[in-house]
Amino acid sequence: MPEGDTVFRAARKLNAVLAGATVTRFELRVPQAATVDLRGLVVHDVVARGKHLLHRIGEWTVHTHLKMEGEWHVYRRGDRWRAAGFRARAVIGATAPDGTEWETVGFDLADITVVPTADEDRLVGYLGPDPLSEDWDPEEAARRFGSDPRAAHVAIQDQRNVAGFGNEYANEILFVRGILPTRPATETDAAAVIDVGARMIRANRDRSGRTFTGDSRPGRSTWVYRREGRECRRCGAVIRGGSLGADPTRERIVFWCPVCQT
Repeated sequence: MPEGDTVFRAARKLNAVLAGATVTRFELRVPQAATVDLRGLVVHDVVARGKHLLHRIGEWTVHTHLKMEGEWHVYRRGDRWRAAGFRARAVIGATAPDGTEWETVGFDLADITVVPTADEDRLVGYLGPDPLSEDWDPEEAARRFGSDPRAAHVAIQDQRNVAGFGNEYANEILFVRGILPTRPATETDAAAVIDVGARMIRANRDRSGRTFTGDSRPGRSTWVYRREGRECRRCGAVIRGGSLGADPTRERIVFWCPVCQT
């Protein structure tokens, strides 16, 4: 599931081949951006902002969001794609300063927008602090989360509070902190919650396989996420499951230990 760490790795991989390169192929296969052509422009960088990817090309920013299924691939020009062509929503080919020709392909992207880079904040300015960014502000993140009266499980996933945490992180953060998912965020130690979450996502940033327990073996990487009906790794109680969301259209699966989380 793409969360902030997944998007960070995607941006790093894309930036490694595209930064400083000149665009030679540019296709956005969505109606609202199909006529945009940035060929001949230089890619300044590719960065992540929470769960959002930003290609800065010339004076333009190409904004994409992976949602649940999206992914970006990097190929040398001419290599066979590892996914079906009909799934491609964006193709950006470029020639690097050393002459290497690259082709990057975004499959199953849910959101593609092109805006002047000067207007980038129109798309991502609402986001809260990002624990994987250089300007990470834990105090501001704690202030936003800690002043949210909604259930902690909802508040920690609100990208306006903190950018990058998704449902898997929400479940695991609250377990580690011993917080019942329905407890209002205003009744938690917000600074401690944010600290745990930041340390988790930073630890996973450079891993190919995400783990919260420190054990990356199959079936051992999470404390509660998708472990409904199984024994708690700490106390042995049976993990419970349900759903929770800001409203009925945005409910997410939630898991907790009835003994460890209060």
